[in-house]
Amino acid sequence: MKINYINTIAIIGIIGLMVGCKGSPKPTYTKGESDVVLHCSGSEYRSDKKNFRAYATGESSDLEIARKKASSNAKAALAAQVETTVKSTTDNYVNSREFNNVEEIEERFESLNREVVDQQLNDVKVICEKLTENNKTGKYKCYMAVEMGADAIQNAIETRIKNDDRLKIDYDYEKFKETFEKEMEKMSNR
Repeated sequence: MKINYINTIAIIGIIGLMVGCKGSPKPTYTKGESDVVLHCSGSEYRSDKKNFRAYATGESSDLEIARKKASSNAKAALAAQVETTVKSTTDNYVNSREFNNVEEIEERFESLNREVVDQQLNDVKVICEKLTENNKTGKYKCYMAVEMGADAIQNAIETRIKNDDRLKIDYDYEKFKETFEKEMEKMSNR
């Protein structure tokens, strides 16, 4: 009796393992469809409260041109993201400060933001790069993700403002930092 009980438990265990190891069912596709692999993308390559990140691809029959296209596209996407975030921060900061000369301050901040973004794009680092070759066409495809620290942008803006006598008068670093951090937190929650 004891042996039958042990054999029964062993058989149930083996069946359970066989069913469990079967894996997830394969998806069904319409004729001509297949999965697309997007290297260097996904949640670990999204911007968060500490880093701006962007992803792009580049394709060419020349390997180096494919890499340059991916790099250029990723940096452009990163610049647009940084510019949008900094503009939103500036708008919220200026409006919360309620300066008498709001329009002039906003213009000066926008000009400063463009300069800072352009300057900081030199500090971009590649965090992922994958190259593939299409066996049929011989073309290379480069997948690339780039990153830039949010603190670098924040520090660059602070330094530029402190060097501008007119902005320095109306500038409150702690308020700006608080506003910037709120914008970065929003990015993390997307």
